[in-house]
Amino acid sequence: MTVEREDPLDESAPPVEVKGLTTAFGDHVIHDNLSLTVKRGDVLGVVGGSGAGKSVLLNTIIGLKPPEGGSVRIFGTDIRHARRRQWTEIERRWGVLFQQGALWTNLTVKENVAAPLIEHTDMHHREIDELADLKIALAGLPPGTGALKPSELSGGMIKRAGLARALALDPELLFLDEPTSGLDPISAAAFDELIRDLADSLDLTVFMITHDLDSLYSITDEVAVLADKHVVAQAPVRELEHYDHPWIQEYFLGKRGRASAASRAAAPAGAP
Repeated sequence: MTVEREDPLDESAPPVEVKGLTTAFGDHVIHDNLSLTVKRGDVLGVVGGSGAGKSVLLNTIIGLKPPEGGSVRIFGTDIRHARRRQWTEIERRWGVLFQQGALWTNLTVKENVAAPLIEHTDMHHREIDELADLKIALAGLPPGTGALKPSELSGGMIKRAGLARALALDPELLFLDEPTSGLDPISAAAFDELIRDLADSLDLTVFMITHDLDSLYSITDEVAVLADKHVVAQAPVRELEHYDHPWIQEYFLGKRGRASAASRAAAPAGAP
């Protein structure tokens, strides 16, 4: 008897491709005809004002919120029509770091990191244990962190523990929701450097929601700007400085943008 195979993912397609997306909560429209593409191997920063729908966009892309219109394709597959095996493969090929880490508070760090491996693989518990330790170290956490509960971690350590869990399945695509939010400047710069190093060494594609100008300038390949319910621009950050959209002008060239630029100019050569 021949078992019919489901359509494989399209390896030549962009990791993320959103076309004509409409999202809403009741009568309140968040996105209207929004489109963006994340190129393979790029770090894409996503910015926008309060209420622009950055987190809603992320939740829609990863299937937590059904869209009212348009399409979201991950590795060429429309997630609304993905079969179960396709969904399983997609979920194994992405990792997500939510804004507050979203760690299970009753589990240790190692147990949090091991959870995706237990769910999606048939590896022996000893292999899972060793791999969880490796991911914890890869995220820059010190030895012994795996035995701690989330309540025993600093804010920066929670971010790194969440990152270790997001990397558990060796994903090709990494989603980050405000990864440096709440961190002091030194910790934020170190986390940025870690993300860039991981993206380069592991050939990751990264979709990163952020409001941190330093992150945008130091680690992104392109930035997508959400305004007026859609993506008004997507380009390398230095090119965005020349766009005449009022929100872009205020964000990159306003008082806060000028302060960030002055800080970067004053930083020692080679600093992140």
